[in-house]
Amino acid sequence: MDDRLAELAAAHGVAIAYENGDRERVEVDPAVVVAVLGQLGVPADSPDAVRESLRRAPSGPSVPSVVRQGDPVPVGSGEVVLEDGGVVEVDGALPDLPLGWHRLRVDGRESTLAVTPATLPPVPRTWGWMTQLYALRTPGSWGIGDYADLREFVAAAGRDDAGAVLVSPVAAVATTHPVRKSPYSPSSRRFLNPLHLAVTETDAFRAADEQTRREVLALRPDAGDRIDHDAVWRAKTAAVDLLRPRLPDLAGLDPALLDFATFNALAERHGSDWRTWPEALRHPGAPEVAQARADLAERVALHAWYQLQCADQLAAVRQAAAGMAVGVVHDLPVGVDPGGADAWSLRDVLASAVTVGAPPDAFSPRGQDWALPPFRPDRLAEHGYVPFRDMIRAVLAHGDGIRVDHVAGLWRLWWIPPGETPDRGTYVRYDAEAMLGVLALEAHRAGAAVIGEDLGTVPKQVTDSLQERGVLSCAVAWFQRDDEGRPLPPARWPAQAAASVSTHDLPTAPGFLAGEHVRARAELGLLADPEAEYRTAADERAAIVGLLVDEGLLADQDASAQEIVAALHALLARTPCALVFAAPPDLIGETRQPNLPGTVDEYPNWRLPLPLTVAELMAHPAVREAVAVFQAR
Repeated sequence: MDDRLAELAAAHGVAIAYENGDRERVEVDPAVVVAVLGQLGVPADSPDAVRESLRRAPSGPSVPSVVRQGDPVPVGSGEVVLEDGGVVEVDGALPDLPLGWHRLRVDGRESTLAVTPATLPPVPRTWGWMTQLYALRTPGSWGIGDYADLREFVAAAGRDDAGAVLVSPVAAVATTHPVRKSPYSPSSRRFLNPLHLAVTETDAFRAADEQTRREVLALRPDAGDRIDHDAVWRAKTAAVDLLRPRLPDLAGLDPALLDFATFNALAERHGSDWRTWPEALRHPGAPEVAQARADLAERVALHAWYQLQCADQLAAVRQAAAGMAVGVVHDLPVGVDPGGADAWSLRDVLASAVTVGAPPDAFSPRGQDWALPPFRPDRLAEHGYVPFRDMIRAVLAHGDGIRVDHVAGLWRLWWIPPGETPDRGTYVRYDAEAMLGVLALEAHRAGAAVIGEDLGTVPKQVTDSLQERGVLSCAVAWFQRDDEGRPLPPARWPAQAAASVSTHDLPTAPGFLAGEHVRARAELGLLADPEAEYRTAADERAAIVGLLVDEGLLADQDASAQEIVAALHALLARTPCALVFAAPPDLIGETRQPNLPGTVDEYPNWRLPLPLTVAELMAHPAVREAVAVFQAR
């Protein structure tokens, strides 16, 4: 690596080397560094370009846009205009300011200043459920779990004195066919998924005449053993066409909602990926987009109506959680579909040609490409982190907590430049102090709990910082190990954590015990040595069962799968973790995991409904046993 290129990369937060999962230093190909710098708008493809970019590189400390309350940060002389309109004089360093989003005026320049809490309040010690929304079922479901089903699930959990319900992402997917199935590759993280709209819970259905209601109900898709997202969306859009709801006035819409609704109307005409649209329509501020919005006014209004209805139904879900110690916790995906609504409307702050993922490791020797474009750290800073704030704020508007998937992404993300494979990427650094501060401020204002998913190979500073700021880590039974690799006794699990047996990307408890996760991957040709994987799975099973025996939760190693699953939940109840979560598939014997990483259509990812209705699920003997154990906790 040329010294000047290395210096330039350091100035822009681009790694020239990293430590892999085996704690070995891996050098990044200089060509990859050059390509990533190019995506940050920093020319580095020749010695002259590197010299010129170094000359333009930022030097010295800049005025911060995010600070902790009470920190006397040096900023020069000027004033702070507070959110409430008050003015505070500044002479050299920031005085103690109230929490909030203010404006800093120093040296003739004005910028955003977010004053954030040093830490969040402790999360109440409680228990709850984690569920995949699409998998829920009630007798009134339309082929996929909807917001009414979630309301019933939350209400049932509340009757058992559960303190929290963690829900899979409700973020908006592209509503053109074929409909995207993964809730972790949304079109927008700021808006809601209309596939989950309960059509019969809308004002339009309630106001309809009996004949129209019968016609609408006749459209209800049959429930099957696989969720058909396209059939669901066709049925619901046909139902709304019959109902002919009263649409909102575009003039009164929030500008962000108007952009989102406009995107969806344009996508119906030009396709789901804005990058293939006519050039004039590829930026939301273009005059041609304004004209198209006028031409498509009714479709734009309809997509806005969907969002308003979804928000109303999620408000009812939240009301069902009233009285819970925490409430409804929503999951925030790592990123968005590069062709979707957020990538279109936020293109000025996203690296649209880049995708993020993970470097090679033992599980994925070729690395992972999640096909999601990242925020540009330089543009986030230029915009005072307002785009990040707006996203967090939008999620918290519908719940009482937030789980941040791959929370290490607030520190760094693995960028894969255009045309490269996942192993040919590098890490790009973010201002974690600013990102975590904004998250903490918005959570503080919403009175919300925050969970950071810090599983896998995560730098220690990430978990340490989460602990310092009052964010819960994740503790998963399969990964809680001591320094010798043995399962960790429950008393040694972290207190500031959300504990669970598994996650949506891992095998269910019954699946793990049966080796189903190995069988599924072996059958699809995803394993180099299936026999070795089976042996490893058997050893892991024996180790977990051994811990349960040592804890007195099982009599011996010959226990049945049902007994082991019950003992695993009793193990969770013994931990000091602030939150402990149970997942319905674990308790009812489901061996198939919701998502099999490394697959798309080869495995029914995100398409597996629960075999029981919410009422049947909550009455299941294994569920009642787990509830009793958690209640006693």
